[in-house]
Amino acid sequence: MKNEFAVHDSTGFNAYQPNGEVAADRWVTATRLFDADHAETPAEKWERARLLFEARDYIRAAELLAAVAGEVPFQTDLHLLLARAYYHSAQLGRAEERLRVIVDRDPVEHYAHLLLGRTLERQGRSEEAAPWLRLAAALGGEPVGDAGKLTG
Repeated sequence: MKNEFAVHDSTGFNAYQPNGEVAADRWVTATRLFDADHAETPAEKWERARLLFEARDYIRAAELLAAVAGEVPFQTDLHLLLARAYYHSAQLGRAEERLRVIVDRDPVEHYAHLLLGRTLERQGRSEEAAPWLRLAAALGGEPVGDAGKLTG
């Protein structure tokens, strides 16, 4: 039976287990909201930033992710989400800078290549974007001729 009160909530507090019970980790997170001595960990900041991103609050997500990125400098997923937040909040120079670091560190991260190409296109640099889009298509298993049809 589906819970009629289970709706999408960007805070994540409406998460349920398969048996209908509220997920235990959600209660732990909620109780920490009232603990004045609790120092938010990088993982908690990252989770909060992901929720902000999902809620399309890209500027606040980027601010929080930038702080976490300083604490966890080699976590590709975090830096990729930061680049996406920059892209969606029209901070294209910052997105480009972050994406170039990602592709240098992880040259087979196809989504970073795709987003770098889209970022360059959005800045009016289509010729510079083309090789990044072709490489993203090749790394992602798409036919190279269809690179322009990829979504980012």
